[in-house]
Amino acid sequence: MRSTKTILAAATTLALSLGAAQAQDQMQIKIGTEGAYPPFNTLEADGTLTGFDIDIAKALCEEMNAECEFVTQDWDGIIPALVAGKFDAIIASMSITEERKQTVDFTNKYYNTPPAIAVPKDSDIEAATDEALAGRSIGAQSATTHSNYAEEKLSSADLRLYPTPDEYKLDLASGRIDAVIDDVVVLSEWLDTEDGACCKILDTLTPDPVINGEGAGIAVRKGEDELREAFNAAIEAIRENGTYQEINDKYFAFDVYGG
Repeated sequence: MRSTKTILAAATTLALSLGAAQAQDQMQIKIGTEGAYPPFNTLEADGTLTGFDIDIAKALCEEMNAECEFVTQDWDGIIPALVAGKFDAIIASMSITEERKQTVDFTNKYYNTPPAIAVPKDSDIEAATDEALAGRSIGAQSATTHSNYAEEKLSSADLRLYPTPDEYKLDLASGRIDAVIDDVVVLSEWLDTEDGACCKILDTLTPDPVINGEGAGIAVRKGEDELREAFNAAIEAIRENGTYQEINDKYFAFDVYGG
């Protein structure tokens, strides 16, 4: 008969072997995000990433039993970086549009909020229409559905493009432009800060399904069906088990998932 020490040693060896096998089987995912789009994703001064996108990504990775690593990437190059293999998925408030579907595949949406226009509090612009904005300068982040909306629907305005929202916010606050367009949540979050006290929401816009898409989804490389479906299953799971609602309530006083 083997001694107790021998049995314990064998059990320990087996446990370590199983643990190693499980670690080997664990999905490894690199997630690309921008880090410059509060309250959805922000790169803090200490190098940590925070925001709704980040917390959702972490919850999805936990649900999928995946080990995830975040990679920050400038917005203009985020899709090319995905395609080039710099990371495996984009979780960065990217709207699901037909144009982007030509290059990448998307999961189902994980939230959907409308665009809006903000102006200085003393602005004489009375409506968020092409006629009211004719000849006025309007800022937007480049390569976004919001810049596309302004170009298409507000073509009489002078569209100014910026690499991140921080630049257009600074120009609006200092009077260098007359208005900006972005997600209503992003603008509202900024207006609640000291820097955003200069300005107000002029109006919320009705999304155009062709321009604004179906909501924000997770982008993966074309043909990565297994990863896409794993994310879809995880989105459904955190919606059902209450995790999504907890994250939602941490950031918003309303249901950001949308209709």
